[in-house]
Amino acid sequence: MHRQSPSKTLGWLLFFALSITPAAAHKVQTAADVGATLHLEPNDHPRAGEPAQTWFALTRKGGQIIPLEQCNCQLAVYSQPRSANSPLLQPPLSAISAEQYQGIPGAAIAFPKAGAYELELSGTPKAGEDFQPFKLTFGVTVTGAAPTESPQATQEPSSSADPRDTPETGRAIPVTFIVPAVIAGLGILWMVVRGVKK
Repeated sequence: MHRQSPSKTLGWLLFFALSITPAAAHKVQTAADVGATLHLEPNDHPRAGEPAQTWFALTRKGGQIIPLEQCNCQLAVYSQPRSANSPLLQPPLSAISAEQYQGIPGAAIAFPKAGAYELELSGTPKAGEDFQPFKLTFGVTVTGAAPTESPQATQEPSSSADPRDTPETGRAIPVTFIVPAVIAGLGILWMVVRGVKK
């Protein structure tokens, strides 16, 4: 049985740990020696007709960030199921800073209506860079526009409303998965490192 070298195993573990640790609710895809974490505002739940700030934390195998200045990146948005080969939108990418990432690809996407979409991020290395060309696809579900309150509803709030039934509560649920994911990742890393030393 072929056994990977300890440095190769640790490199892949670091790559995936960096991809999921900062925001376990974000979507992660990998291709060849490049991975990306996708995030959409607000809280990975974009709404139709409202610009969603979208960013991709591109990472080389081993955990090194790939800023937009090192990549000829393009973003295409398709509605699902795909009925045509041409994208619905091709938002321009710009270098942004988000969470702990600096200069990563980002775009504001205004999804036209609620439904399922596919984001396709493709890229090739600029001169002097050493990662492989890639194409990553992410499934995205867009909800309807946020409801607007009528004046009558704001004047007479319901006395039976439960304060836990707010949109903020629903958005916070994925955060509860961060700690177990980090603990599980560290446990796996510890077991692999321990197994490599034997």
